[in-house]
Amino acid sequence: MTSIEHSPLNIEPSLKAKPLVVLVGPTAVGKSRVGVLLAKALGMEVLTADSRQVFRGMDIGMDKPTPEERQGVPHRLIDLVEPDQPFNVGLYRRHALEEIARLHGTGRLPLLVGGTGLYVRALLRGLWDGPSADWGLRRRLEAEAREQGSDALYRELSRVDPASAQRLHPHDHVKIIRALEVYRLSGRPLSDAIHEHAFGESPFLPLVIGLIRERESLYRRIEARVDEQLAKGLLEETRNLLAKGYGRQLGSMKGLGYRQMAGYLAGEYPYDEAVRRLKRDTRHFAKRQLTWFRKEPGVQWVTIEERDTFEAVTGRLVELVHRFLAGVAGADATERRRKAVAILG
Repeated sequence: MTSIEHSPLNIEPSLKAKPLVVLVGPTAVGKSRVGVLLAKALGMEVLTADSRQVFRGMDIGMDKPTPEERQGVPHRLIDLVEPDQPFNVGLYRRHALEEIARLHGTGRLPLLVGGTGLYVRALLRGLWDGPSADWGLRRRLEAEAREQGSDALYRELSRVDPASAQRLHPHDHVKIIRALEVYRLSGRPLSDAIHEHAFGESPFLPLVIGLIRERESLYRRIEARVDEQLAKGLLEETRNLLAKGYGRQLGSMKGLGYRQMAGYLAGEYPYDEAVRRLKRDTRHFAKRQLTWFRKEPGVQWVTIEERDTFEAVTGRLVELVHRFLAGVAGADATERRRKAVAILG
């Protein structure tokens, strides 16, 4: 097993370009484990970029690392709201910016770890300022879904905004309703507005590292992940959440794991079918994550082979981070010299 040298990093708070390390990739690839080891090696905290882990009391289904798995590394941006409280990318960005500013202010390098591509994009490149939520319209859209069938809104979105429909799961009603809301309020597809905005704002100088595995290896890990969740008590966690009044209509309860287990508990299909659906839907989710991140600019992909240990992979990432920071310091020094020359004439 490869050992990792522990050498906490300190960055100069006065750096003009604020550095940020980002670790992305599909579910079950090993982000959480590598993120903890990297944070321990370089004295960082983990800032989570996961739209599912913001909900309190939803631990097994949301794959939150246990206290033992965190190994003493602080994890921020999880357990922010209750399962029935609204949360969106704008709120996430505000919380994340506060945490990053805190770490930069003390000379520490932030480490962002997660698989929610929109959260990462909004943090690194800004957030499109679309129409504000129209709760009356949202209630009408929800009523349309009840009257015409659960797939009616997705069919409408496929007609008016095929690009948004392609990137969304047909059962992701929260995001489907938002996309239709934007279309009905502005008269234009959400995908067009986002494309024109281009997320040009860049408050950080990021090192974005993407973890990837061979497909069959990733799928085996997904199967094992689901089996582990079930062994830990995913079914009981779902039952307890439903008993507390967190209904299946909530966005949080439509997440992977809870959606399938709730269907079983409602008698819609047998337990084996619930497990089959969960594994299938998780594979599809991982595929959509990969499609998203492969379209993002500047991602440095690191392949995890079957024989690789997490320690070995982390060692490679430590080297990437040191080279990155050397480049940041060099660029900052060059810019300081250029300004000095300009001032002195």
